[in-house]
Amino acid sequence: MPIRVLLADDEPLARRRLLRFLRAETDADVVAECGSGTEAVRMLRTEPIDLALLDVQMPDLDGFGVIAEVGADRMPPVIFVTAYDAYALRAFEVHALDYLLKPVTADRFREAFTRARDHLDRASTASMGRRLKAMLATVLANEEVDGGGAAAAAAAGVLPERQRYADRLTIKANGRVFFVRVNEVDWFEAHGNYVRVHVGTTTHLIREALSVVEASLTPDRFARIHRSTIVNIDRIKELQPWFAGDYIVLLKDGTQLKLSRTYRDQLQVRLHALS
Repeated sequence: MPIRVLLADDEPLARRRLLRFLRAETDADVVAECGSGTEAVRMLRTEPIDLALLDVQMPDLDGFGVIAEVGADRMPPVIFVTAYDAYALRAFEVHALDYLLKPVTADRFREAFTRARDHLDRASTASMGRRLKAMLATVLANEEVDGGGAAAAAAAGVLPERQRYADRLTIKANGRVFFVRVNEVDWFEAHGNYVRVHVGTTTHLIREALSVVEASLTPDRFARIHRSTIVNIDRIKELQPWFAGDYIVLLKDGTQLKLSRTYRDQLQVRLHALS
């Protein structure tokens, strides 16, 4: 299945180089070639895009500005292209799949594109699984079945809401595999292609997207408070006003986490319901 790619770079030579690499990938379909961040925003809002290659530095709107304008939740996976290695950390802070340092080599590009392809394949498989389970749940709910209906639903993997969430996490580290109970976790933090799991004074690392972890958590126990942070509601001590409408979430152990305006109202409603 073709991967619909948007390429945005204000340097014509760099753009042609990346186009040449893209054409070597048989499943890459360049549906938008943009010379500015503003043009990239317009195309991302109007065209179905699977993968965006964004130059970090563009005169009108840089790559980070493109994400801010479109909205992180509506962006496809991103590979950043930059002439400066200093941007790498910030690229991962906005959950970029990878970043390419100019001048980009064919091997390095192929590595990044392969990572993107694998990511899209996993996302497609997971999405298909969710759609099939939802469809089967609807069919089972609409059919008049006897007591075997529940068993059929369980066998199909369509479980009641309270049973669909993980009660423990699998941690792999230093050749060991061990488990952490979800209710023991204080908070989760996105870290590039990984998630940091904070349990008391210990931090574990799991290779997973934060959105995937969030989908496995009981929603009445955990809440997203920032694009990169999920917190165990039971660990919250208080909310402290910060600035520009943002708040600080103070945990019972003294940890301070940023609560963005996007998630503020939803969290306050949930905390009020528990009080």
